[in-house]
Amino acid sequence: MRNSFRQSMAWLHAWSGLIVGWVLFSVFITGTASYYRPEISRWMRPEIHAGVALGPDAMAASVERGVAYLQAQASGARAWFITPPRPDMPLLELFWRTGPGQPPNRAFLDPGTGAPATLRDTRGGDFLYRFHFELNMAPLWGRWVVGICAMIMLMALISGIITHRRIFADFFTFRRDKSAQRGWLDAHNVTGVLALPFHLMITYTGLVTLSFLYMPWGMYTAYRGDTQRFFAEAGQITVPRPPAGRPGTLAPIGPMVLRALETIHKPLERISIVNPKDANATVVVVFEEPHGLSHEHPQVAFDGTTGAVVEVRAGGLKPAAKTFTTMVGLHEAHFAGPALRILFFLCGLAGSAMVATGLLLWSVARLPKKARTEAGPEVGVGLHPGLRLVQGLNIATIAGLPAAIAGYFLANRILPVAMPDRALWEIRGFFAVWVLIAAVGLLRPRRRAWPEVLSAAAALYAAAAAADGWRMQRAYGAGDPVDPLFLGVDLVLLGLAALLLFAAGKAARSNGTRPARSRGAPREALSGTAAE
Repeated sequence: MRNSFRQSMAWLHAWSGLIVGWVLFSVFITGTASYYRPEISRWMRPEIHAGVALGPDAMAASVERGVAYLQAQASGARAWFITPPRPDMPLLELFWRTGPGQPPNRAFLDPGTGAPATLRDTRGGDFLYRFHFELNMAPLWGRWVVGICAMIMLMALISGIITHRRIFADFFTFRRDKSAQRGWLDAHNVTGVLALPFHLMITYTGLVTLSFLYMPWGMYTAYRGDTQRFFAEAGQITVPRPPAGRPGTLAPIGPMVLRALETIHKPLERISIVNPKDANATVVVVFEEPHGLSHEHPQVAFDGTTGAVVEVRAGGLKPAAKTFTTMVGLHEAHFAGPALRILFFLCGLAGSAMVATGLLLWSVARLPKKARTEAGPEVGVGLHPGLRLVQGLNIATIAGLPAAIAGYFLANRILPVAMPDRALWEIRGFFAVWVLIAAVGLLRPRRRAWPEVLSAAAALYAAAAAADGWRMQRAYGAGDPVDPLFLGVDLVLLGLAALLLFAAGKAARSNGTRPARSRGAPREALSGTAAE
């Protein structure tokens, strides 16, 4: 323990935030972008034009065409997944795996003809969404890393609340003309308190979302490892049917879809066909969740060989399962309308800024108090190697990740549409930009690195917007209408470029040192996250 409980909490807050801060910043940024995951995916597939909602008969016919394609191209897969056309994605999307651990296969078909559609290969917004909780690692390892960091984040939030006894008074204080340390401390307080309920909610619900991964022992003990039976009894999925081990013929899927639409009056989301070549084949028609906080999907399960209804799941969750699905719904915010989604997005940006300012405050607070020459901060003379490493990692993460996302968007526009493994090369472009920015942050003097990498990030965002503008100009010249969604995304990209360019100018004008504390300033102003 330190001299007091509050000082102990300050030490815990500072060091716990530093240890996982770089991962948390990445999680916050990509999670915030995921609130607009459908729009990002749509922007990254400009060949798709918005359509209209299909009627029940046309929907059932399009699903039948998808099944015919899967029978020809994916007969060896254990399960098929069909996403029917919708206005923002008027194509039939098919998904399957050929075996455990094998890469997923995906195809897009014209719903009217069943012919394969020509689309650029991209993971779109799904890459940022999955990076948010898997970090592009093996799913199990990535989720464990994010979960551990989220646990420490929750601890840092609670210790930060205890540390700042004047936390709400400090919210109205921003001393931009004082020392760098005070400025970063005030910025950290403002961004932390401004969306504090959101920070607590999003961290806790994120842990609950993957709670069965982190604490599976009760479920495994009670259900002897049969997790599917647990989720079925909880009411979240239909009861799984084991394969019979005998060949079977799949009945027409169209009538099953029509019957499901007559049973549940909600938009259709997905059709799952499990063990399609087995006598115990199962067809599950999944619908979008009802409006509200709870993240639950009504489902109708059919016997795949006879077409008979096996089970209907539509509400009626028990209290524990209802609480769990509500936590998931709060975290993913599928219930949010346009205005509320903007609010969630802004709160996510505030969370990103809170983590970033905390990391910068940690390094600024530990700069040597002794006045140094101009050469000291420039080349890192006199800095502890650990502090120099923290400064480099701050640049690599805070400036590097936004630049990497811009590189991902730009790669989507400049890579040839027919390029093999194109989606993989977009992701490689993402990491190539990130590694390059990290190298600059670790090798270049800090005072020069910040404006350089921020300017580079701004240029990448502007280049992505310009590349899409050039594409739209050619499409408009060919007679295609301009989609307002693309204009909106391009304006956001240009706004981010302007913001990063402004930050680069501010960094270039900063001398990189911490002014001495004024003689009459209260020491409490520098306590909190800056205290060890």
